[in-house]
Amino acid sequence: MKKLKNSELERLDISAFKKAEKTPVIVVLDNVRSLNNIGSVFRTSDAFLIKSVYLCGITARPPHKDIHKTALGATDSVDWVYFDDTLAAINQLKKQKVKIVSIEQVEGAIPLQDFVVKKDQTYALVFGNEVKGVQQSVVNASDYCVEIQQFGTKHSLNISVSVGVVLWEFVKKIKF
Repeated sequence: MKKLKNSELERLDISAFKKAEKTPVIVVLDNVRSLNNIGSVFRTSDAFLIKSVYLCGITARPPHKDIHKTALGATDSVDWVYFDDTLAAINQLKKQKVKIVSIEQVEGAIPLQDFVVKKDQTYALVFGNEVKGVQQSVVNASDYCVEIQQFGTKHSLNISVSVGVVLWEFVKKIKF
């Protein structure tokens, strides 16, 4: 096997990315404080052709050098919107018939691997603050809560890791 060069990967340029059919998923960041996590979310969203990223509350917005450091230009390709209040973003999405899925450890959460994804439905996946998680009011407004099952001693994953795991699972179920 030969390792491929970047020029051999046949990646989309920004113009082609903007025109491409997107995965019907919107990532909602609920008060995410780490600029590196935000940049990583943009980069992962670019990789999976995600429709949009909603930045809410204290979540920083591009342009910012620390977001750019991990996004590597994905803030130019992935559409994004800012909301002062996460619940306002959720209410707007609900009016558009988007299903709201909070990624959170709650009573009755559906294990990620068991969540049934409908290919003709748009989903908003809500990821919360690194310490406090998704706000309770947002959990209450969600159509579903999904949990990434874990088996070690820690109680959570870094948000950028959670986004990667969840987006890959949704993309698999939508595209394959």
